[in-house]
Amino acid sequence: MMDAPSPNQSHPACPPWAVQNGWSSDAPAGPVCNPLPHLQQLSLACEPNQNPSYNHLQASGVYSKSDVAAFSTRSSSHPSMQYVCKNGQSIPDVLSPTIQERNIPPCSLPYNEAMPPVQHYSPPNPYQAVDPSSYSQHTYRSLLNQPPAQNALPVSSSCVEPQLNHNQHLASDGGNSGSFVGFNETLTSSSAPIQQQPLWSIAALSKGSINDFVPTASPLDHNLTPQSPNSESRYGLNPELLPSAVKVMAEDRAEWEGKVFISEHFSRLPPLATTSCVTDDRGNVSPLAIRSVTYCVPCDGQTALLSRLPLGALVTPFFNQNECQPIPLCKHADCVMGCRWCGASMCPAMGWQDCGQRFYCPFCGKLNEVPWQQYQPTNGAEGVRVDQDKRPELSMGSYEILNSDKGEAAALLLAIDVSASALRGGHLEFVAQQIHTLLTSLVREAGDASSDLRVGLMTYDSRIHLYDLSPDLFRPHMLVIAETEDLQLPVREGLLVSLKDCIESIDSVLQLIPQFGAECSDSSGLSIELPVKAGLAVLQGLKCPGKLLIFHTAALIETGHTNSSSGFFGTNKPKSIFQPSEKAISLAKECISQGCGIHMFVLSQQDVGGAWPGHIPFLTGGALHTYGYLQGELDRERFSTDLKRIVETETGYKAELRIFVSKDLRVSGCYGLFVPGSNPAHIAMATLDCRTTLAVELAHSKALDETRGAAVQAVLSYTSQTGERRTRVHTLTLRCSRHLQDTFRNYQAETLLTFYCKKMYCAVLERPLQELREELQTDVTEALASYRKHCCSSSVSAGQLVLPQFLRALPVYVNSLRKSEVLLPGLRSSVHQRLQQRCRVLGLDTRSTVRHFYPLLLPLLPSVDSSSPPDPQGALRCTSSSLDSRGLYLVHAPFTVLLWVGTQVPAGTLVELFNASCFSSLPSGETNLPALENRLSIRVRSLINLLNSEVPYARKLVVVKQGNTCEEALQRHLVEDKSPNGGASYADFLYHLHVNSVRLLL
Repeated sequence: MMDAPSPNQSHPACPPWAVQNGWSSDAPAGPVCNPLPHLQQLSLACEPNQNPSYNHLQASGVYSKSDVAAFSTRSSSHPSMQYVCKNGQSIPDVLSPTIQERNIPPCSLPYNEAMPPVQHYSPPNPYQAVDPSSYSQHTYRSLLNQPPAQNALPVSSSCVEPQLNHNQHLASDGGNSGSFVGFNETLTSSSAPIQQQPLWSIAALSKGSINDFVPTASPLDHNLTPQSPNSESRYGLNPELLPSAVKVMAEDRAEWEGKVFISEHFSRLPPLATTSCVTDDRGNVSPLAIRSVTYCVPCDGQTALLSRLPLGALVTPFFNQNECQPIPLCKHADCVMGCRWCGASMCPAMGWQDCGQRFYCPFCGKLNEVPWQQYQPTNGAEGVRVDQDKRPELSMGSYEILNSDKGEAAALLLAIDVSASALRGGHLEFVAQQIHTLLTSLVREAGDASSDLRVGLMTYDSRIHLYDLSPDLFRPHMLVIAETEDLQLPVREGLLVSLKDCIESIDSVLQLIPQFGAECSDSSGLSIELPVKAGLAVLQGLKCPGKLLIFHTAALIETGHTNSSSGFFGTNKPKSIFQPSEKAISLAKECISQGCGIHMFVLSQQDVGGAWPGHIPFLTGGALHTYGYLQGELDRERFSTDLKRIVETETGYKAELRIFVSKDLRVSGCYGLFVPGSNPAHIAMATLDCRTTLAVELAHSKALDETRGAAVQAVLSYTSQTGERRTRVHTLTLRCSRHLQDTFRNYQAETLLTFYCKKMYCAVLERPLQELREELQTDVTEALASYRKHCCSSSVSAGQLVLPQFLRALPVYVNSLRKSEVLLPGLRSSVHQRLQQRCRVLGLDTRSTVRHFYPLLLPLLPSVDSSSPPDPQGALRCTSSSLDSRGLYLVHAPFTVLLWVGTQVPAGTLVELFNASCFSSLPSGETNLPALENRLSIRVRSLINLLNSEVPYARKLVVVKQGNTCEEALQRHLVEDKSPNGGASYADFLYHLHVNSVRLLL
């Protein structure tokens, strides 16, 4: 593990070099901050002629040089630096073509042959996170220690190192430089004394991970400044010169934003998920629907195991296609039938033979005869049917089939808690008013189309009150069900009525609900299963799918795991906390079979004292929304926004997702918010929307054919809002290669982050948190070691950590995931917060997942030395050193929006934005910006509204004043710094990845 514990945790006193790794505490003291003796500084470099092209892999098999960003360690005694060559001669700042074209090994300190081996030079380092001798993956280690593959191309580069003055800036993470450029950062020098570094000691029970190091300095300072210790590296590294996720995203936007990505057969590497780009479907699915973890699949399982990175895809089957090219819709009778052997749908990946009389299915490897009614001849050597351009199933990566059968339209069912505590709360009137406003707007906006939406209403305390809303009745009738163990509906007609016909009846009931009298006490609490069972019985009785919205206030009945003790999450018990009960799973399965999505609004202050009510909502495609009695204006605004968004979101009901892969691959796992079944390739869901994303893990069963490539198909069958049964088909074809280097070059850090997140967050149901975090760290370390051994030249020194071009941001993403609230055993989050965070993040798509683990830090004011206007799109690195006390900064994450205000912001700016005369009078905490008629106020409020439209939940704006106690909320989002819960900084984590990847090869 690689995280420091929180300041609240204590460790026995011990010598700073004493470790528990088989060495006696009497052994000589080794260098605490230098695991490898010859590694004293880190240098970053990139390869020459490395242009940001996403189409650098050619089908002909001609490969370019490896895309690397290398960190090399050198010794330097002076912080003032200049450009020097390998031989130490000075060169001009502008590199000559002669120097650039030289084929010189990467720059690093020459290895001293007289130096003893590392393991003999000093005792095993206490910072080592992974002990190679204790590996259980014997197969992988044997592969890793094989000689370098013959197909691994050597890396040759012109070796020039710019050594910078302190006031000189260098883009150091390597993507687009024309020469091998790096930086040196001194750990210890006369001008940078080591006393400036924080002092650290090693715990007595240390096993060699960052988690085992405790700062001897004072606890974390909440006053964030550019000199904050949170952003410092204990090894003297300059965090600003490490690979930047912000720069990676900016480079990708510069390459693709405003352009069209053409998705053709054998898809090339697409733009990042955080880049807005139009996709032109020309036979391959949009990355918005299926995004492969790698776009060049290893041909055999041995190569895949050697890479140490996962194989799989992220599937968003119900994604929103762009308006320029909507998903084509065709009738079932008009479509060419798919494979009759495995059930895969027709797609461009099918291979036509015998002049179109038969086709080859890549998913099962069998031949299918074409019915004479659907036969068309083929043209050309490639065997393309003459009607290909006229049939979406033959020419498009995504298309939709309208089936002939039609079921019942989806319904909207509202369940309102009218128990004693709800009536005492005083917010039922507001809830009833918001429901009435929403339904009235639906009638007004939809017109005649509103007749397709059927609505039902019920109230509950310890009993169920159903309402007959038949338009034939003079007034609605209340039906009371006292026997709730075995629910039996007294009537069925009138329980669900078209909105257009029952709006007046619903209005009359909503006006009476706040005037109800409490007929029974709810001191013992109410079970959340009661309204779910009642609503499910109504939908089952009328045989229709729908959404059930529950507005709950009473205390929840205690149902098991609510332990919040400080040591709870440090044991194996958290898996029992994250697991839903058997009763909840059983009820969720009934909702899935009926197509009933549960959305629950908890209107009281629910926390560890009651059972967490979110398992059933999230497992059925719904969500849990919590509010504090709706007393504040901000909570009321958030409630209204969430309610409207849930009702108006386009939804698929009674969904079944089937995953087909090439015959030599298999689906080994599927991760997301659903009830898992026996077959990971067949998923059933009650409801899903355009954000619902699943991670599918693949494995080799046999070696793939390099000429045929690999194919992944996602077939979603669902019921629309109007009751139509539709099938949406997405097909992705990928290139295959026997070269490990090709596989590494076609991974993207954002996709890997989302895949790892979904897999790890699902695994917390069964495995301890510590074990998951160690596994994640080990996988990344071994992947870097494998890339170093098999994809780089032998001239790379032991002091260089090489990163594939599109994985430069992976270390900071993985470190943020490891120290997230769900995986890090900290003391600052309750059980309910962890459960809610896990489920919310699991439901995010790739773009939102990246924003969650690496939020946008946007400056709202120009720099003091700049006369340019504010640029809200110019994101900064998520570190405290990015904050200037003279500026305003907006932090945007899917569940949080923070506005940080520095102490030296001009008074005129505070007046324009907050209508406050000085910093001390500025409000802090949850607030709304006043609507002021000036340029700054309008721009900031417009930016916040734009960002709010991109997230799935309504958010409250939190103003954070520099030096205020609520600044800890900001620290959680500065993911490159040390976490308040004890997580390591990005610089320290990257350093340990480097050290341990080198150790694996010793």
